[in-house]
Amino acid sequence: MKNGAAMARAAGGHADHVIVIGAGMAGLAACLRLLSGGRQVTLIEGANYSGGKMRQVSTSLGPVDSGPTVFTMRSVFEELLAGVNRRLDEVVRVQPLELLARHAWDEAGCLDLYADRQRSADAIAAFAGPREAEGYLNFCAQAGRIFDLLEPAMLRAPRPTPLSLSWRARSAGLSGLLGLQPFTNMWKALQKHFQDPRLQQLFGRYATYCGSSPWRAPATLMLIAHLEQEGVWQLDGGMQSLAAGLAGVARQCGVSLIEGEWVEELCTARGRVSGVRTSSGREIAGDAVVCTADLGALRAGLLGEAARKSVPTRARQRSLSAVTWSMAAQTEGFPLAYHSVFFSSDYKREFDALFDRGEIPLQPTVYVCAQDRLPQDRLPLSSLTPQQRTPKASEALASGERLFCLANAPAIGDRHHFTDEEIAACQRSMFTRLRECGLQVKPLDAPVVRTPTDFATRFPGSGGAIYGQATHGWLSAFQRPGSRSRVPGLFLAGGGVHPGAGVPMVTLSGMLAADAALSAQGLTPRLWPAATAGGTSMR
Repeated sequence: MKNGAAMARAAGGHADHVIVIGAGMAGLAACLRLLSGGRQVTLIEGANYSGGKMRQVSTSLGPVDSGPTVFTMRSVFEELLAGVNRRLDEVVRVQPLELLARHAWDEAGCLDLYADRQRSADAIAAFAGPREAEGYLNFCAQAGRIFDLLEPAMLRAPRPTPLSLSWRARSAGLSGLLGLQPFTNMWKALQKHFQDPRLQQLFGRYATYCGSSPWRAPATLMLIAHLEQEGVWQLDGGMQSLAAGLAGVARQCGVSLIEGEWVEELCTARGRVSGVRTSSGREIAGDAVVCTADLGALRAGLLGEAARKSVPTRARQRSLSAVTWSMAAQTEGFPLAYHSVFFSSDYKREFDALFDRGEIPLQPTVYVCAQDRLPQDRLPLSSLTPQQRTPKASEALASGERLFCLANAPAIGDRHHFTDEEIAACQRSMFTRLRECGLQVKPLDAPVVRTPTDFATRFPGSGGAIYGQATHGWLSAFQRPGSRSRVPGLFLAGGGVHPGAGVPMVTLSGMLAADAALSAQGLTPRLWPAATAGGTSMR
């Protein structure tokens, strides 16, 4: 099967050369999109693996996904791969989750949410009463309307403005646009649907999916709830298998992949990009560059003066960072699902600490991904016997299980080094919160801990922020840079670029950056037909 660049050469022309910096999801998506447009692509990655923040940590029981763990918007990846004549099921095996997540506030207060909306409503009715179940269904309907309006008009638009959004969404009318509640923060919007503060907390947590506070994020972020209702999948081999699979496809289709070498400078000639210089000293010429580095790295001049001038000089508020623990452990008590969340008792105080005081909360909300829990996560909490609630009753988990735990933290990794004492105190707070909800965790070996300092080192210029800039205020979504930079021939992608953070969003950003490069002056698009991926595409 010929790839796009090979077909371009066979047709008698040459394939313009595009350099992609960074083999995270944005970079991999840009590569595949450029290949489908007939370009020659070189991908440069400083680490010795593909995936960026999508990485695994070794434990005594095997590798643990220690970055993004939630896979949604499957149709984005089907579309991306269709451009190079591949199907998602050829790259990675995915399994739909019936139980989206299990939530706990204490030993008595637990709630499951399901892919089946009515099943979730029934669970909410049993948990908090029929009125709250009705509010949930209304909330889901509004989240769906927001997504239907914003998906074509904003998420897939090159760089939307309030005016362009209004124009693209004009078919929805004034009432439809007002239904977005653009000037209402997420917490106030949730109070219109739910009276139970626990449910406000549960659905307010969706703001953290892009590293933001529900008290400052716009109500439009409720669309994330719709994305999960449309499907959450578990990937065999973990999320890292998706990155590895996409990198494999890129190599098969002709991408030249350079690992273990980072870009030190963006080179220009006659006012436009001419290539890059790497850490080994070699210069690689290119007709265009797609850069997925954190915008802070460009702004700080870490890729040279030309790159510094390519982005706005003013930095927006950083998103959240995190403290994470990857471990093999034995657990007792609370019946973990694949995704479980243990909420703090004072959510407002938690976010005040994170964004106002720049501190790790004394009582954090803790997310746990129990990566060996697939068989049990299909059992509703109410149906589990005391024996089933104890993992030791499961032969598969008798020797322990792999856990990834995460607590939100401020993005101060470039100005504060987390000491061993601080890390130990944070770990005690995390385990205390889990015990208060009935979960006992006994690590089998020392957990691998990552702090904002580690993230700041791994992703220069970010300060440890793992979602780009915070999505705070109604204008925040319009303040992210678009694909086209201020330097001709340089295109931007990643979590700090439109349409924002999260695996599907950064994948879309890579696709948008590639599309911008394909249509730019001097890079005449040569789009080649591609076979449509088989099967039904699902979000």
